[in-house]
Amino acid sequence: MATSTRQSAEERREAVLDAAQVEFAARGLHGASTERIAEGAGISQPYVFRLFGTKKELFKATVVRCLRETLETFQRAAEGKRGEEALHAMGQVYVDELIADRTRLKAQLEAYAACDDPEICDVVRNGFGDLVAYVERVSDLPPAEVSRFFATGMLINVMAAMNLKDSDEEWARRLLDGCKEEA
Repeated sequence: MATSTRQSAEERREAVLDAAQVEFAARGLHGASTERIAEGAGISQPYVFRLFGTKKELFKATVVRCLRETLETFQRAAEGKRGEEALHAMGQVYVDELIADRTRLKAQLEAYAACDDPEICDVVRNGFGDLVAYVERVSDLPPAEVSRFFATGMLINVMAAMNLKDSDEEWARRLLDGCKEEA
């Protein structure tokens, strides 16, 4: 008889957040199904609600986690660096690693799209504000350069959503090459 290892509550919570990010990235807040999320996490739908209360609370938790993970990626890339070197390292990790994670970047776009809801908007603003504050602090560069960094990141998000990372379309390659030069 096979035995299974029981997950801790934290492991189940992380599994739900993983499944939720995939579902929300694909279908947005209103189109996402908590049934599919539960199925993806290997738990019951009532347990999803027991953990998070509502689909909106689950969405908010997913957004917090997504933006925090992006911040942590920037922090690892910029560790021990300052100024333009730090900005370059963070830009490089964006074009080398983050663009490959379409789910994360699409989840970010869905978070921005859900900002008509004031509670979600607060979560998104706080998470994005943390990203901006970190980039400003570690780079200590003028606002125009920090803005350009984030503008390039947004372009990368849009390109990832359109699945253009490995596109053979010339215009897409030119844009991606431009993003890499900015990095």
